[in-house]
Amino acid sequence: MAQATITIKQRLNYAPGHAAAFTANQELFNQVVAFYFDVIQAHSQILDLGSQDALRALERLTHATEKYPNPVMPLSALREDIPAMFRRAAINAALGLAKSFHGNLKRWRTRREKAHAKGKKFTDRPPVPPRSWNKSVSFYAGLWRERTVNSVMLKVWTGVCWSWIKVRISGRDLPAGYAVGSPQLIWHGNEWWLHTPVEQAFTAPAKVEEQVKEQTTIKICAVDLNLGEQIAVCSVQNAEGTILATCFIGGGDAISGFRKMVLGRIARNRSKTGIIAEGEQDNGALWQKIRRRDDNEAHRISRRVVQFALEQGASVIVFEHLGALKPEKGKYSRRGNLKRAYWMKGRIFHYSKYKAWNERIITCRVSPRNTSRDCASCGEKVIRYTQGWHPQEGYTPGAPLVRCPACQMRGHADRNASLVIGQRLFARYRQAAKQEKPQSRRGRSGRVVKATGVIVSQDAQRCEQPSILAARHGDRHEHGIAQGEVFWMDECPPSLPTQLRLFEE
Repeated sequence: MAQATITIKQRLNYAPGHAAAFTANQELFNQVVAFYFDVIQAHSQILDLGSQDALRALERLTHATEKYPNPVMPLSALREDIPAMFRRAAINAALGLAKSFHGNLKRWRTRREKAHAKGKKFTDRPPVPPRSWNKSVSFYAGLWRERTVNSVMLKVWTGVCWSWIKVRISGRDLPAGYAVGSPQLIWHGNEWWLHTPVEQAFTAPAKVEEQVKEQTTIKICAVDLNLGEQIAVCSVQNAEGTILATCFIGGGDAISGFRKMVLGRIARNRSKTGIIAEGEQDNGALWQKIRRRDDNEAHRISRRVVQFALEQGASVIVFEHLGALKPEKGKYSRRGNLKRAYWMKGRIFHYSKYKAWNERIITCRVSPRNTSRDCASCGEKVIRYTQGWHPQEGYTPGAPLVRCPACQMRGHADRNASLVIGQRLFARYRQAAKQEKPQSRRGRSGRVVKATGVIVSQDAQRCEQPSILAARHGDRHEHGIAQGEVFWMDECPPSLPTQLRLFEE
């Protein structure tokens, strides 16, 4: 069984005095998290245990009970009356932080050893433990009660004592059919919100490899993310290579122009003073505008990608692996614009991943190498140009049209790239299947095997020619052999398409 998790965000309506209580509650929570992080650092073997065993071990070390009356590092030195569920929420938060830190430290040591083994100079600094703590408070069962559609009661530390506070909530209601998790108190801007995770169990879909190899009716949605007007181009195709539908998602010029305008204002404001205070964010409102717009666009595009795949019945969404993109040198506004456009591509993938999983669709990525330069019909290098501006020769990056000199295919360049991305997913597993070692034939009586010391292979004993002389020649027109016709990218051949090209990744 698998689980789909979504977070319901609701605004809290509370009295002015309650805000100070929420702040004091979070400060105490972070103090307890820091305390347990230090305990884990002193007893690092706890990280080798499971979650429940680690929780019990940390409680034995810090909490006095009848069985363990004298803990090694008592939590009571920090505060006496901390509730059990508050303590356990802090322990789980500290365990997550400690596992992340030690995992990064282990990877850093591995990279250092590899560099030293090769005789290279290693200058990367090691990861350090958190210097500040800003974890949001999780309200486990016993810290909240009497939750209705419009209100909830929370047990918080007010700075003086533990008190139950009733607050009103507004926003999206909790969906039916989901299991409600532990809510969190989150500080948004200048007010407190309540984030509640809800989970739904379902049968997990098959892995991508199993779907591609076993399902003959599989449909995949390939997505090409761009920097132009068409931010995303989605193409749905089946296992035979037939193109079923295409969707263009625009808005790239608008978001790019907005970023360029705001970044220009930031640059002009900085030029007036020439000084940026250390440890202080300059032009905070303008940076917030850019972040909110980029996040909104990433949610919009990812929602449309998943909705299109769902409408077409696709069970897999495939993207390019765009982890090594770097902005070009140039003016501040252009460089900053490109950098944030690349960041938005990563957000689109991550948002699409969890949204697709909630719809029982799997996401994956393939190599981006030459996806825009290869022809989706024959695999040869294409010519990319702009109608009326560039000659139909060479390759002009960013041009909207594409033509293949080998098969005379013409069409939209981004659509061609999305088709190549989808073909690479099929090619990955088909190539793996072809490279599998065939089963050995049964040994016959009287045949000498190489294990006895035979160095040279035995000569063939049969002198006849193959039963069909044309078996190894392509003299006839069969499925997968080009007939000489020229098809546009939005046309489908009358029979099965040509065999997909196997790409080297």
